[in-house]
Amino acid sequence: MASPDIAGILENTKELDRLRKDLEDVLIEINKLHNKLRSNPEVVEKPGDTSLSRLKTLYIQARELSESEVNVYTQLLGQLDALIPSGPQGQQRRKIEGGEQKKKRMKADSEASRVSPSVRNHLDGLKGEQVAARVTQQDAEKDEWFVVKVIHFDRETREFEVLDEEPGDDEEASGQRKYKLPMSHIIPFPKRTDPTGAQDFPPGRHVLAVYPGTTALYKATVVTARKRKTDEYVLEFDDDEEDGSLPQRLVPFHRVVALPEGHRR
Repeated sequence: MASPDIAGILENTKELDRLRKDLEDVLIEINKLHNKLRSNPEVVEKPGDTSLSRLKTLYIQARELSESEVNVYTQLLGQLDALIPSGPQGQQRRKIEGGEQKKKRMKADSEASRVSPSVRNHLDGLKGEQVAARVTQQDAEKDEWFVVKVIHFDRETREFEVLDEEPGDDEEASGQRKYKLPMSHIIPFPKRTDPTGAQDFPPGRHVLAVYPGTTALYKATVVTARKRKTDEYVLEFDDDEEDGSLPQRLVPFHRVVALPEGHRR
C-alpha cells in the first residue's frame, strides 16, 4: 500500500492528466473556430451567429484549465521536495561524477521540458501579480508564507524573483526585500476579478489564508463556505485563540489558497 505522501502524488498526477486532456479538447475546439473565422470572416456578421461569444467562452475555459494545471504542478513540486532527502545524504549524491551525474541532469531537464507551453506562458504572465510565497528566514525555525509581488520568472532555472513589499516592522527590516524562489514555493492567488474561476473550499477544509490586516498567510479552517454576495470565507486561524476560543474572521476568496502538502506552520 502506498504511503500517504506517494498516494497524494499519484492523485495529483491523475488530476494533471485529466486537466491536460480537458485542455487539449478545448484547444481543438478553439483551433476549429480559428480556422472557420480565417476562411469565412464575414460569418460573424450574420444574424444569430455566436462564433465570437463561443470563442470567448473557450478562451476562458483554456485559461482556467491552465491556471489549475499550474496549481497542480506547484503541489507536485512541493510533495517531491518533501520526499527528496536533503543534508549530508544530498551532498554525497552531488559528489557523483561522470556519466551517471550527467544522466541525472538530463533526466531533470527532460522533466522540466514536459511543462506545457500554456503553463510556461501562465508563469510568465504572473509578472507584476501578487502571489503567496514560502520563504525561509535566516533567523526563523520554520518557513514563513507571505504575500509578495512577482518581478520575473526565469524559464531556465524555473525560479521566481519576487519582491516583499512590506517586510515588517522589526528592527532589521529596512526597505523592501527580494528573493529568488523555486516554483514549488509559489502559489498563485485566485483572480480577484474572476470569482467563478476560483476553487471552492467546503466547511471543515484546511486552507492557507492571509490573516486580516497583514500580508502573512497562516493555516486556517473553513467555517462557512464562500458567500456569493460578498465572495468571502468565514475562517478560524490556528493559534488565534482569544478568551479560550477561536474567533471567526472574514477573508476574501482571492486571499485563500489550498493548504500545501506537508504544511507545518
